[in-house]
Amino acid sequence: MKVHSVESRFIAIVIGALLVFVAPLFVLFLILSSDRVARERLQNTEVLLKTNVQALGKPLWDFDKESIDQIVADLQADAAIGLVRVRDTADVIDISKPAVAPDPGEARSIVRTDILHKASDGIQKVGTAEIWLRQEGLFSRFTKDEIAIFAIFFFAVATLFTAALIGNRITIIRPLMRLTAAIEATRRLGSRHHVDWTSNDEMGALADNFNAMQSKLERDELELKLAHARATDIYNLTPAMLFSIDGENRITAVSDYWLRATGYRREEAIGEDFTAFVAEEWREAYRSRHATNTSDGGICEVTVRFRCADESMIDVLILETGAEASSDRHALSLSVMTDVTELKEAENRNHRQAITDHLTGLLNRQGLESMLDHMIGEVDARGQQLACLFVDLDRFKWINDNLGHAAGDDVLCQVAMRLRRQLRASDIIARLGGDEFAILLTAPDARQLALDISERLVASLHAPFLVNGAELHVSASVGVALYPDHATTAASLLQKSDMAMYARKRGGKNGVQLFDSNMVDIARTRLEIEQSIEQGLRSDWFTVHLQPIVSLADGRVAGFEALMRLNHPERGLLPPAEIIGVAEENGSIGKIGDCILSKAIASLAVISKRDGLADSYLAVNFSPLQFEPALPARLAALLLESGITPARIVVEITEAVLMFDNPVVREVLDALSDLGCRIALDDFGTGYSSLSYLNRFPVDIVKVDQSFTRSLSSDQVDLRRKSRMLVEGIRTISHQMGCAVVAEGVETAEQWDILQAMDIEFAQGYLLSRPLPLDALLEKLDDIAPSQAPGRRAAAS
Repeated sequence: MKVHSVESRFIAIVIGALLVFVAPLFVLFLILSSDRVARERLQNTEVLLKTNVQALGKPLWDFDKESIDQIVADLQADAAIGLVRVRDTADVIDISKPAVAPDPGEARSIVRTDILHKASDGIQKVGTAEIWLRQEGLFSRFTKDEIAIFAIFFFAVATLFTAALIGNRITIIRPLMRLTAAIEATRRLGSRHHVDWTSNDEMGALADNFNAMQSKLERDELELKLAHARATDIYNLTPAMLFSIDGENRITAVSDYWLRATGYRREEAIGEDFTAFVAEEWREAYRSRHATNTSDGGICEVTVRFRCADESMIDVLILETGAEASSDRHALSLSVMTDVTELKEAENRNHRQAITDHLTGLLNRQGLESMLDHMIGEVDARGQQLACLFVDLDRFKWINDNLGHAAGDDVLCQVAMRLRRQLRASDIIARLGGDEFAILLTAPDARQLALDISERLVASLHAPFLVNGAELHVSASVGVALYPDHATTAASLLQKSDMAMYARKRGGKNGVQLFDSNMVDIARTRLEIEQSIEQGLRSDWFTVHLQPIVSLADGRVAGFEALMRLNHPERGLLPPAEIIGVAEENGSIGKIGDCILSKAIASLAVISKRDGLADSYLAVNFSPLQFEPALPARLAALLLESGITPARIVVEITEAVLMFDNPVVREVLDALSDLGCRIALDDFGTGYSSLSYLNRFPVDIVKVDQSFTRSLSSDQVDLRRKSRMLVEGIRTISHQMGCAVVAEGVETAEQWDILQAMDIEFAQGYLLSRPLPLDALLEKLDDIAPSQAPGRRAAAS
């Protein structure tokens, strides 16, 4: 159809050109030629008529009808003359040829003339002659030569037209038909057909270009087929569940691995809505995946439950990437589906493990914090209260240090069981770490319920714990805080129940303490102390104050006790007892002890340069937390640096250090004793005093607590008597054990005399000197002179 259409258009163009350009010129030529021929014939007719009219004059004059007929017949013989009529003036003769006159409308022109005769009396009009010229056709006017010329012209035009038509068919139509055939064959057969045409013109170039294009397309198609085959192989052979969906979530392709993993057949999946394979409760999450889970790279990630062909359910992670739909293509996507069922189960196990204490099976701190947030939301909705019970075991560290962590773990498991038995099924219990537990309970009035349960918890621990055949005793300190009465957030509730627990510990342990607002002030004060300690260590605010220890026999200064002081630049000297207590709790006591020990030994080196003090000793207090295996080596290095012999160092310890009989403490004390240092037992007679300490540990000096020294001069006779008996007993036992005795807190001359009479070796107290910094002490030493006069000693104070 297209070939014929091209040829028809060519013919139409040629004909149009003939009609537009040639035909008008030819018609104009015909018109001009016709007019010329008509004029010539008219002129000839007029001449003929005039000639014959002269011949008609005499016959008309003579009434010679035969001659007139002969002349009229000759005139009418001309094919161009349609009618000849001759009449005389007398209307006697009226001859017409033909006899019947034609229709006047058929006459092209009519020529009339008068017939004259030259008579004797002059020229006379004898009649009229009339000739009608025929209405001739266009070509009838031309001569044969002219018609031959016209025929030649028409033949030339026809020949030109035919040649153009044939040339068009040969040079244009035939290659176009072959091109069309090649295109049609390519369309029908799918193979790339070439055009069999060779020429040096534009059609040849078109054929060459078409053939080159076909060759390139054939190569491209081959490459595309190979690429498609490779992509299909990769798609199907990749060990991953691949599938593609369109913009309406309909599955357009699935990999072989996807079919094997899910159990579906390909025809069951293609064209189906992927959402139909997703568990119903997860479908909305899948539909909204693009709105909530699209990364910057356009990759969408969602985890859903997938239904396999055998109705089993698996957890799958779907990673989807695709292009937005545009005006000329549909939305495309490629998704990778990974079976994460085992991973999800592992995550659930890990989550349970992450929020569960592995030892007791209770919640851990993370699990408790999660539950606490949840329970706060519930009590807010119900208008109830939430109580947090913070439980900390007393004396548990002793079990770990002396019986081992296995025994401690056993105790913790038994404690967890006892605590759980005292709670309701809805109550939450968690182990926060170490020996700390937390309990959450809700009630419309949780205050009284929390106190009652706390008392039961404390009471449940009174019975001994049986571990490896031994009975162990632990108690608990419980702090209680309420939401929303005491705290408005989960973190604040835990913090304030912790504050209440520590308040119970400071108040004597083994009991219950409800939070009150004063504890915040205590905590704030503690925080300020902690900050002062931290800043003091950085800025060197810690100093050493020294208090002389004097021989009661002759008043000679025998040694000095080094006491820690924190000199705050704004608040002055801070209470040392508070600083030591906080430092022992937060673990900074070791750094403070090292600082004080270094400065105290340096001070002793300065004091040793004074006359009579070269052999004086230095007593340094050590916290239980300072007894580390590295302590003897650290002390030896400081002594070597300062040139002080170990024998001049007295390590003061309290009964609390010895009470738990820690093997590490015992090893450190033995090492210090082997180094040459002496050991002093401070505050003897208070706390859990036991004479066995003097036998089991390398004690060289016993220091009588200042409370007994003050009681020696009490106004109460009975108290004075008992105090003297206790001090004398301590002296006797100490001397029997080879220990020297130092009386602390000597403030009056009466106490001095009493202790001197008891044969107590040494004394220290405000009677002699307050603890002073080194510079002030050096000035004070001049006033402390050996003398037997109590008044002189009193003046020295």
